[in-house]
Amino acid sequence: MKKSFFKFLNRVNKAVLPKLSGKDPNSLTKLQKAILAYRYFVLVNSLD
Repeated sequence: MKKSFFKFLNRVNKAVLPKLSGKDPNSLTKLQKAILAYRYFVLVNSLD
């Protein structure tokens, strides 16, 4: 149940949230860092 929820959430994130992979993490704003951390958290939980 948990894994399928995070897989669904990951698909929604890919469609809605901006992609920050091409940018330097040190130059991101606090909000962009929070989005990046959230996307990483969801991705890791969907892969477990």
